[in-house]
Amino acid sequence: MFQFKQYNIKNYNISLFFFVILLSGIGAYLVRLVEGDGEGLFKKQVMGIILGIFVILFVSLVDYHFVCLFYIPLYIINMGLLVAVRLFGTTVNNSKRWLNLKVILFQPSELSKIILIIFIAQLIVIFKDKMNKFYIFLLIGILTAMPTFLILIQTNLSTSLVILFVFAMMVFCGGLSYRIILPVLLIGIPLVFGTLWCVEQGYKVFFLTNYQQNRIVSFLNPELDSSAATLYQQDNSIEVIGSGKLTGKLLTEGKDALQSDSIPIAESDFIFSVIGESLGFIGGCVIIFILAVIIFKCISIARHAPDFKGMLIAIGIASMFMFQVFVNIGVATALLPNTGIPLPFVSYGLSSMTSSMIAIGLVMNISLQRKNKRG
Repeated sequence: MFQFKQYNIKNYNISLFFFVILLSGIGAYLVRLVEGDGEGLFKKQVMGIILGIFVILFVSLVDYHFVCLFYIPLYIINMGLLVAVRLFGTTVNNSKRWLNLKVILFQPSELSKIILIIFIAQLIVIFKDKMNKFYIFLLIGILTAMPTFLILIQTNLSTSLVILFVFAMMVFCGGLSYRIILPVLLIGIPLVFGTLWCVEQGYKVFFLTNYQQNRIVSFLNPELDSSAATLYQQDNSIEVIGSGKLTGKLLTEGKDALQSDSIPIAESDFIFSVIGESLGFIGGCVIIFILAVIIFKCISIARHAPDFKGMLIAIGIASMFMFQVFVNIGVATALLPNTGIPLPFVSYGLSSMTSSMIAIGLVMNISLQRKNKRG
């Protein structure tokens, strides 16, 4: 479990740890700016960061090879939690994504992302020499699709898309042949555009709820329903971001001038609107830069991983962060349809924070072992 003799403490990535804690601290302050009276979001977020620090320190010392030995039990636990959400979950804002643990609302789909990265990495390593066989690709795809479908019907389209993107990046880096990639693209791309066309024409798509379809229609044709709640959020978000101008209202006008607290879910899905208004264009660029540094460090650790498995896990985690950053900011700036997804380490949410911290701990453990021989 703890392979201290194999670890080179010089490889402990202190800078990655520093950037994660710095970004988390900024995120907690931004949550404080928009929390309502008596909500206590700031205190919960700070407690989440403190817990996250211990999570990083613990996970970073646990050999990822040891964790991967339990890939099947982890997968079964993951499926069990997702089924439990379906049967006993708590519904919030028309989505049934949470388990009420009395003390906190736990969102299993956040943990699912980490478990599936470990699971997919282990399967690719096991079938490394057979990755060019279509039935192997199909097997890994079906095993990934099962929990993804349970997440999709919560309804949680955004997390489902994160998992699909991570899966695509991992199997590509795992050595999947272009003989499989090209046919999948030739089938997949027309399916995506066909789905969008069907949604726009008003046809029912079986794997999308009416709520999800309405969001896509509102994005594609904003002129059809200017009063839609999703458009209201995005229109307000753009206006609020623009009002921050170059340096933000926080320095020039003070906290009382901020209006981003009027945007629904500003502390989570639309946290970038808070960044834009309070910190301005410069502050937004700084946040994006820190996120880019974290992602780059994950990719760098993947390049110098001690083995194929470590490389795949680090790539999966980098892909997860990359997609979440792109979608969260894309939604807040109305470049993408409105779909809820947290900005890593910045958005409010203990489940999201904990899963992100676990991911960083895994990457740091891979970094600790990078001087070992590749295998």
